[in-house]
Amino acid sequence: MADTATDQAFVEFERVQKSYDGENLVVKDLNLSMPKGEFLTMLGPSGSGKTTCLMMLAGFETATHGDIRLGGVSINNIPPHKRGIGMVFQNYALFPHMTVAENLSFPLEVRKIGKSEREEKVMRALGMVQMQDFAGRRPAQLSGGQQQRIALSRALVFEPELVLMDEPLGALDKQLRETLQFEITNLAHELGITTVYVTHDQTEALTMSDRVAVFDDGRIQQLAPPDTLYEEPQNSFVAQFIGENNTLMGVVEQIKGDTCEVKLDDGSIIDAKPINVTETGQRTRVSIRPERVEIDKGRLNPDAHTLKAEVLEFIYMGDIFRTRLRVAGSDDFVIKTRNAPDQIRLKPGAKIDIGWMPHDCRALDA
Repeated sequence: MADTATDQAFVEFERVQKSYDGENLVVKDLNLSMPKGEFLTMLGPSGSGKTTCLMMLAGFETATHGDIRLGGVSINNIPPHKRGIGMVFQNYALFPHMTVAENLSFPLEVRKIGKSEREEKVMRALGMVQMQDFAGRRPAQLSGGQQQRIALSRALVFEPELVLMDEPLGALDKQLRETLQFEITNLAHELGITTVYVTHDQTEALTMSDRVAVFDDGRIQQLAPPDTLYEEPQNSFVAQFIGENNTLMGVVEQIKGDTCEVKLDDGSIIDAKPINVTETGQRTRVSIRPERVEIDKGRLNPDAHTLKAEVLEFIYMGDIFRTRLRVAGSDDFVIKTRNAPDQIRLKPGAKIDIGWMPHDCRALDA
């Protein structure tokens, strides 16, 4: 793996399709390449094709069409146990009749590794997840979080170059999930493991990944680092699926370079950045994040278009204030402001003006 050409694409999907019935494609013409050491998350709603892609990479499903390569070698016809891939499932999949140490030793026995080397590798893998003291216990004697740590160390015990994780934290409570999110990410980066992680939890995807592939309808809608995905969604689906988002419907009035004017359905005019709209008269769904909406006119350009808004609800959330407004005929327009000493607490019934920087508002497909 020394030469850079292969390093550039350690995992590759080329024109991969998958159909279960010979008619409907669950995965449609998927192209994706990952360098070594990357932590990539496949994110999407149920039925979007993300888990099917993971299962094809693991070898539990076969591609109907296309090629899947690992380190430049096609693995389409290689059985799962010969791919050298570590796997972590949501349900842990630990053997209940074996101790923790025996569970970890099993993948090493399958690979014909000698006893003393097995014991050394087992203790090293348990050490990675701070579970050395639990080697003699059975899975039923462990909590859910402890079982998930064991499942993770079992996936790492034979030092695979690639680890696949299918919603591994789905069954855990919020606090434990967050702890394990950081542990898994740090471990993957420390060990330089290439990781493909599947989840439908956006926050998990944004906090853990180097890049996120957003799936919908069997296709990758956008593949980008978390900050790009959140701040520069390429279409309406990504904008609405990642994070909280305000949307307003309208028509493109004019386009000048990297800004456009949109006439909303109630007749108001706003400024936006044209993303995948190209001509005047085109229907558009504009997208603006709640934290990018300005209620202080002094922070906007003097010629910025503003909208009239009525405050419907104020919610105190500790670190932020969340205020719901009626804007351009929509009753679910939300703004978020930081709980700073000088921050205004808007009262229901108040009439205010709101606006934004044109580059923070994106004119997307309707």
